[in-house]
Amino acid sequence: MDLSTEYLGLTLKNPLVLGASPLAHDLDAVRRAADAGAAAVVMHSLFEEQLTTEELAHDRHAARAGEFAEADSWLPAPVGYALGPQEYLEQITRLKRVLPVPVIGSLNGVTARGWLRFAKLIEEAGADALELNVYSLAADPEESGEAVEARILAMTTEITKQLRIPLAVKLSPFHTALAHFARRLTEAGAKGIVLFNRFYQPDIDIDELEVRHRLQLSTSAELLLRLRWLAILHGRSAKSLAVTGGVQDASDAVKAVMAGANAVQMVSAILRQGPSYFGNVLSMLEGWLEDHDYESLAQAHGSMSLLRCPDPRAYERANYIQILQTWADAAKG
Repeated sequence: MDLSTEYLGLTLKNPLVLGASPLAHDLDAVRRAADAGAAAVVMHSLFEEQLTTEELAHDRHAARAGEFAEADSWLPAPVGYALGPQEYLEQITRLKRVLPVPVIGSLNGVTARGWLRFAKLIEEAGADALELNVYSLAADPEESGEAVEARILAMTTEITKQLRIPLAVKLSPFHTALAHFARRLTEAGAKGIVLFNRFYQPDIDIDELEVRHRLQLSTSAELLLRLRWLAILHGRSAKSLAVTGGVQDASDAVKAVMAGANAVQMVSAILRQGPSYFGNVLSMLEGWLEDHDYESLAQAHGSMSLLRCPDPRAYERANYIQILQTWADAAKG
């Protein structure tokens, strides 16, 4: 069974990728993931805040929150980064020495400033590609959606001017016209789009009057939003697509590939099950394709995307109406 796929111009032996996670710090864990079948490894993000000496948002907003002491818990605690910038580059070099699969670096930031020069250093350290992770909550009422997108486009343009290796942009789902924006990113030089960044949702402790920040690993329920947008973007807005968030097993991986994903990043399931879990998912993926008479992964790729639908907008609208009507009919019964 041919499970190979093209992602960012790289030929991967299969679509399963170890997504950005703390596992990238552990050479043994990453090696075990590759041995079990992971076809590429994404480094955890190196943050803009690590690469600049500008004041962080915490300092800029602390005075405003001082009037209500309880609100201080919305502000971030001081961060201890796992790897400094130089250590990050050294880790990429180490991974390249021990892994037989591509290594993808990751930068996380929100402004088009001097820190972007680090993209070139990541390339020089040996990375095969770079993922730009634009994790930023658009909470400023003075900043328009157009301004947010212009910022990301400027970052994409600046980085692609520096690099020979391909760039993927990791987006949130909260853009007004995501299909159009994805196309603009491609025109700006991005070779791929990663769907989607997970915004960690804070909770409020009503007894202690504090905001609680807890990391929640993803579940298959989160895949549904990603499937919709993979199906919309495939073949129409982006050259290459990766999914991250919600892929827990082989059936989730199959859905993502059929919707249009070139690569399937897995993190939460691997943190739960361990690096060897890649072998189980890969075996079940191959078994499913064989049982359904596919000769290659490529035959399944994009087979359930809206590219195969003559009028995607009508498709979406019709399904929306049908779902609501089905619920109404069930209520009557």
